[in-house]
Amino acid sequence: MASRFIVLFFTVLAVNAHPPKPFDIRKYGGKPDANIAKALSSAWKEACADTTPSTVVVPKGTFKLDQIKLVGPCKAPIELRVQGTIEAPSDYTNLPDKGAEWITVNYVDHLTIRGGGVFDGNGKNAWTKNDCGKNPKCAKLPINLSFNFITNSIIHDVTTKDSKNFHVNVIGCKNVTFQRFTVSAPGDSVNTDGIHIAKSERIKVTDCVIKTGDDCISIGDGMKELHIEKVTCGPGHGISVGSLGRGETEEDVTGIYVKNCTFIGTQNGIRVKTWPSAPAKLKITDLHYEDIIMDNVENPIIIDQEYCPYNQCKLGSPSLIQVNQMTVKNIKGTSKTPVAMQFSCSKAKPCKNVEIGDIDLAYSGTEGPITTKCANIKPTFVGKQNPPICAA
Repeated sequence: MASRFIVLFFTVLAVNAHPPKPFDIRKYGGKPDANIAKALSSAWKEACADTTPSTVVVPKGTFKLDQIKLVGPCKAPIELRVQGTIEAPSDYTNLPDKGAEWITVNYVDHLTIRGGGVFDGNGKNAWTKNDCGKNPKCAKLPINLSFNFITNSIIHDVTTKDSKNFHVNVIGCKNVTFQRFTVSAPGDSVNTDGIHIAKSERIKVTDCVIKTGDDCISIGDGMKELHIEKVTCGPGHGISVGSLGRGETEEDVTGIYVKNCTFIGTQNGIRVKTWPSAPAKLKITDLHYEDIIMDNVENPIIIDQEYCPYNQCKLGSPSLIQVNQMTVKNIKGTSKTPVAMQFSCSKAKPCKNVEIGDIDLAYSGTEGPITTKCANIKPTFVGKQNPPICAA
């Protein structure tokens, strides 16, 4: 233990003795109220090539930014310090790369993004044109922040605002933390998931506030070990595993931990959603939800294995995905609808090893007594259950 402390002590001394080298975009021609794509790209390339820790600085002020890709690997730890507001173009029809996101960061180890600044996606015009829920051939809209193959990194104390699509997309990443990260968009903004995470390992989301028009956090296939703690969600559609099942090669989801979170006026609280009549046979295992507050939530707890929005599928064949090893403990608050909990599991693959305990939910409306709905599930119970769950 003493040797570890000594190593850490001298590591801290070394970092303090050699502070990160600054690469300020103003030295590369970046100016307020102008497009900084060229300046930011140049600053990033030089910083990424430096053999000592470096910091790319976007100072206070408002800056315009076209689509950009910040690509590694870098030769040393690198920080993007955003102190001002970076604005995306409002017109999404003339993007130079229609298949790309707004800001993409690829293949970086030891990345830090911080600074108190704002990534403003300028999405209001795009939301009115978004028909992707009904039109499978809809135009692809850019995501604010796309992180691909990022490792050992932290994104903290910044805000993503009004994205045209998802705010954040995390794919193929390992050991990444989002801390004191803010997502801000109105409740009627279309398809603006706060943070979407898939095919990644050891991701942590903590002390975050997410207000948006879709899932606050959505979890895709291939996710392993995701810890979500002290997140406030609302408006939004809750924290969702899925939707899953439409792709035949989708990978298992395992190790999802949601703790000490609060949902305020959301459409859902904690949710699992899989498609019926779909080819995937992946497994969803090791889900744990604990110490959750629901404040006037429409569907506080829901497993929906007949997820079929806008009638895009047929219900003839049940989902082939099984939910296994799930715990739901200490859930308190109010439901906006009389059905406080819904466990609609698959007829082909019933839910297994589900433990529910210490539930205390009240119905805040006047449409009847509070109740639950259950299908293809035989949970075990511990502690208090209010309302009674899966009662005959």
